[in-house]
Amino acid sequence: MNLTIVVGLKAEARLARRLGLAVVVGGGTAAGAAEAAARAVAGGAAGLLSLGLAGGLDPGARPGLLLVPASVLCDGRWHTADPALLAWLGGATPHRLLAADAPAVGAGDKQRLWHETGATALDLETAAVVRAAAAHRLPFAVLRAVCDPAERTLPPAALVALDARGTIGPVRVAWSIVRHPGQVPALSRLAADAVAARRALARRVGEVRRWQPSPPSNAFTSG
Repeated sequence: MNLTIVVGLKAEARLARRLGLAVVVGGGTAAGAAEAAARAVAGGAAGLLSLGLAGGLDPGARPGLLLVPASVLCDGRWHTADPALLAWLGGATPHRLLAADAPAVGAGDKQRLWHETGATALDLETAAVVRAAAAHRLPFAVLRAVCDPAERTLPPAALVALDARGTIGPVRVAWSIVRHPGQVPALSRLAADAVAARRALARRVGEVRRWQPSPPSNAFTSG
């Protein structure tokens, strides 16, 4: 049973590989995620899992909040995650996710999207996963942790830090800081938020490995 995990960052890939499954890295962009999902399908994926960080939209969603959404908003409609995969991940949480093609940078943007969609958070890999799953009749699920909360605007360096391989480039970050030195406190807060989010993901991955090391077979027979 080839469940393939789609992530944005190399750090997320290292965590995802603890599940003993195939992992593809999108590099933190919607285009990269689409290419990664296409590679997964071409490689024979029987199902897709979107794993990694998410940006908070709901003001009550704090860094480290785990999301295993039963439904995902993508391209204007809600898509239902596979029940067997949700159970394997520890059960659905009472959250909905916005599968976006661009990040929500400012606090005002996040507030608007929350009011428009009711989604707790958004990320940039899940849209590619949902589209590929729908196109090829594959089961999918999502495991995400909130990183930046709704009231915080992303600092400029966060938008230029990643390369196509999902690795943070120190030179790009340093150059952004030189141009916008006032963002340093915001970058420090974002780094702390990312630590909280990754710790939450690591705990759940460890729990999944103990509960049921392999994805359930019935997730791959319902399509």
